[in-house]
Amino acid sequence: MTIREIGFDADDTLWHTERLFRLTQERFADLLAEHVEAGHLMERLLAAERRNLGAYGFGVKGFVLSMIETAIEATDGRVPAPVIAELLAAGREMLAHPIELKPHAGEVVERLARDHRLVLITKGDLLDQERKLAQSGLGEAFDAVEIVSDKVASVYARAFSEPERAVMVGDSMKSDIVPAIAAGAWALHVPSDIVWEVERADDPRSERFRRVAHLGEVPEAVEGLR
Repeated sequence: MTIREIGFDADDTLWHTERLFRLTQERFADLLAEHVEAGHLMERLLAAERRNLGAYGFGVKGFVLSMIETAIEATDGRVPAPVIAELLAAGREMLAHPIELKPHAGEVVERLARDHRLVLITKGDLLDQERKLAQSGLGEAFDAVEIVSDKVASVYARAFSEPERAVMVGDSMKSDIVPAIAAGAWALHVPSDIVWEVERADDPRSERFRRVAHLGEVPEAVEGLR
């Protein structure tokens, strides 16, 4: 049964994202260094991010609000106003930061678009994701774009016209792989060098799960799904 549709995740699959968050976290730790030890601060930030996902969603804006909340808590409300201003400035810089495509991204998307229906399925802030897609130069290759608040099985069931003849390509086990398989699709995991703790999950025990070393191996892997 030939694969007809291919879904691609965006952040950290087609272009780098998480390393920008990590650089901003380091800046955050430097700003709060005199108030709390860096490791403990990161634990508190991660807890705030998890706690706030339901209210703020995924993306830079929720991340910045979680940093501000953590800064207030870590300093017992005494965080200086200039520190808050620095965190807001860091968020604006992240929202304006140019994207950098992952190796092989352009050639793989162009190649697969010739014979398959391509769907970009990504989560996060609408304006930021639209900006990154426009900057990527890959937009014209996709037949559809889904920017969603979260990735669950129902999202993939809706995005693919025939999930059993579709494959999702992504770096997040939790968001790209597990729910796509639950919707009846195949899933190709492309590991990223940096993984946000929220996106970790165990490998699924499914015949529809595959892993490749990098994006350049995706076309051959798709060809082997029969």
